[in-house]
Amino acid sequence: MSEAAARDTAQDNLIEIRDLVFRRGNRLIFDGLSMNVPRGGITALMGPSGCGKTTLLRIIGGQIRPDAGSVLVRGEEVTALTRGELLELRRDIGMLFQTSALFTDMSVFENVAFPLREHTELPEDTIRDLVLLKLNAVGLRGARDLMPSQLSGGMSRRVALARAIALDPCLLMYDEPFTGQDPISMGVVVTLIRRLNGALGATSLLVSHDIHETTGISDTIYILDQGKVVAGGQPSELANHASPRVRQFITGSPDGPVPFHYPADELAYDLLGGALA
Repeated sequence: MSEAAARDTAQDNLIEIRDLVFRRGNRLIFDGLSMNVPRGGITALMGPSGCGKTTLLRIIGGQIRPDAGSVLVRGEEVTALTRGELLELRRDIGMLFQTSALFTDMSVFENVAFPLREHTELPEDTIRDLVLLKLNAVGLRGARDLMPSQLSGGMSRRVALARAIALDPCLLMYDEPFTGQDPISMGVVVTLIRRLNGALGATSLLVSHDIHETTGISDTIYILDQGKVVAGGQPSELANHASPRVRQFITGSPDGPVPFHYPADELAYDLLGGALA
């Protein structure tokens, strides 16, 4: 690839991961994983439980260092950043945690104001206006004085989203945003992810097991399995993928290349022969 072509690719992708290797103890989580996250779109990470999706978010954010490979965010090699440079990068990343992770002793307003007070020197009247704007964007401006204990699960997720966008990040990362949501709350979160991504001009990276919601809002989906990307493309492409394993995951079939039964002896042997052995 020429130098000019490499620059064009970097401009098209907010995140570029090459040959990523990561072990947790004796277990190999990533074995040469490579992928790109295009700027301005919504990219989803999917795959079986335990395949490392949340771990990958933590590596991108610099919370975990891989054993080998390259992780570029905004053209910066995350694995080579100093502590100060990592903090600067994280200011440009909004994170929606699976548990919402609101500060329980702070009001809704104070939760959303927290990153603004921590990372900027803006005057309080400006912070107030920004917090109200972010809460209005998620439909909860009227809940600004409530405490987290007074919020429903769906409302907590929306407050956490308002906090995640407080600094107008270029990258929004979502860890299982639909988990535990009723159909109405889930529909609200789905709409907000798509709407906020466009309004902020941001790039979104989404981890989820919810096939229907994820395929409905994602521009690109990567399926992770056995330490690598086993499939990637638009949702419509994956539904007709050549790999039976990928098709089984997308359709949610209970049996296929990933069997319903864990390996075991024949049932008759267990019931009869095994008992007599």
